[in-house]
Amino acid sequence: MHPDIHLALHHARAAELRAETGARPTRRPALRTRLGWTLIEVGLKLATRPGPVPAL
Repeated sequence: MHPDIHLALHHARAAELRAETGARPTRRPALRTRLGWTLIEVGLKLATRPGPVPAL
């Protein structure tokens, strides 16, 4: 399937689903979720080394 057609079908289906749910606005992520993603981001920054890794 051509990517443009696939994208158009996706948008059409998403519009149908929004119409079925009443299109209520989405709420902000909970504090627990935001804190969790922040901790993951900090952990990834700490785990990666800056610069090239020395050869053994």
